[in-house]
Amino acid sequence: MSEPNPQVQPITPELRQWIIDQAVAGCRPEDVLRSMVSAGWQEGVAMVAMETTLQAHVDAHAKAQADQQAMAAVAQPTAEPVQATAVPGRSAADLAGTGSGSLAAASSSRPAVPDAMLGDDPLYLDAGDRRVAVLAAMAHPRVIVLGGLLSDEECDALIAAARPRLARSLTVSTKTGGEEVNADRTSNGMFFGRGENAVVRCLESRIARLLSWPVENGEGLQILHYRPGAEYKPHYDYFDPKEPGTPAILKRGGQRVGTVVVYLSEPAQGGGTSFPDVGLVVAPKRGNAVFFSYDSPDPSTRTLHGGAPVIAGEKWIATKWLREREFK
Repeated sequence: MSEPNPQVQPITPELRQWIIDQAVAGCRPEDVLRSMVSAGWQEGVAMVAMETTLQAHVDAHAKAQADQQAMAAVAQPTAEPVQATAVPGRSAADLAGTGSGSLAAASSSRPAVPDAMLGDDPLYLDAGDRRVAVLAAMAHPRVIVLGGLLSDEECDALIAAARPRLARSLTVSTKTGGEEVNADRTSNGMFFGRGENAVVRCLESRIARLLSWPVENGEGLQILHYRPGAEYKPHYDYFDPKEPGTPAILKRGGQRVGTVVVYLSEPAQGGGTSFPDVGLVVAPKRGNAVFFSYDSPDPSTRTLHGGAPVIAGEKWIATKWLREREFK
């Protein structure tokens, strides 16, 4: 590969073909990305090139298969129809392969992740009993900012029900599989059981409909309260596979694959949700939410995020983590 212009860095047909060749040859996505960065490509441009190229390649492959099936159905009208299904949320890491040398095998090597249907650039999404606005969306990391997921009355109801049960927030320990106090997390919180009350059930139903993800795959809803100075320093929500306690955690429903943070109140200043890898900060607007997904437990998902310190006022949020399978 020739060294690209660091200012323009066009994604040329030759580059796209090279990416496809690496995928078909079974190269690991991280190796392909590393090679591109070593050749002078900016990492963000390289990731976009991988994602768009491989998604288009797989889509073309799927269309060719569908066309063949359609022709076969015409030739044999008594045969059972075959329906093609789309798998949302695939990334370049899924599509580039896992060393098997088979693009088809690579595309099914990881689970689908929750995602909203934004193919036609809708301004609003149907949450069942409520229309929710699409305020912003990013492909990598997959981040969607949702407007009006909860009403003011629903926000107040969750805060009132949570307030008497608040305690110092804990985090899941991947070293032991249990919970622990984390100095990086200086908030108070509590958990509602799944479906514990009417507002919780309503929110869970909306999230499930918006993201095409089963209610039972969600952990209990966590409510967090941040006073001035409180924060949650940048971290990942998935469980580190290298830690000894992770296998025990995964028995309850597999990896986390998505997060929804709902803002229940508005601090006077500060308290946004930051994504340092991409320079994004989501403002904590009451009733709004930010969703992000991660298809592998790896920093390449670029889902490093944190709760910025509250400077003035107080912040209440509701957090919903989504698992691969039913959470028990």
